[in-house]
Amino acid sequence: MTKWSARDMAYIAVFVAVMAVCSWISIPTAIPFTLQTMGVFLAVGLLGGKRGTIAVLAFILLAAVGAPVLSGFHGGLSALLGVTGGYIVGFLFSALAMWGVERVWGRGLIPLGASMVLGLLVCYAFGTAWFMVVYAQNTGAITLGAALTACVVPYILPDLVKIALALTITARLRPHVR
Repeated sequence: MTKWSARDMAYIAVFVAVMAVCSWISIPTAIPFTLQTMGVFLAVGLLGGKRGTIAVLAFILLAAVGAPVLSGFHGGLSALLGVTGGYIVGFLFSALAMWGVERVWGRGLIPLGASMVLGLLVCYAFGTAWFMVVYAQNTGAITLGAALTACVVPYILPDLVKIALALTITARLRPHVR
């Protein structure tokens, strides 16, 4: 059994708050996007796989019980079970994938960058599959191509920018996080 120090719990709580703030920041472009994924990347990048994954899980659990931690200050099971909820749940699988890369290749910036890309792909896969199932139940069948065009393609470039920012921030702050 893992014994958590007060410092560990404080770091986890801080990064739950960071993810919430990142969720609330909406960049108004042709297709608006938030910084939620960057918050996930920062949590795992700075806290490491175990604490970062716990922070992501705590964030999702807060959303599930209705805390307004999601974009637009939303929360609740209805937000998580909706068509885009799979991307939020996918954050947990992203964190687990990043933790797995960390366990195999260490915490260097190159493995971290690779883990962020892998985590993003995992989130895309889980979220898109979820979207297709929920969309089909509510509206009718949708092709994979149409789902990817609506849910993934417009976000690739902004998500890559978020990865670059998360790597830069992690490189600067990691020496100060124990």
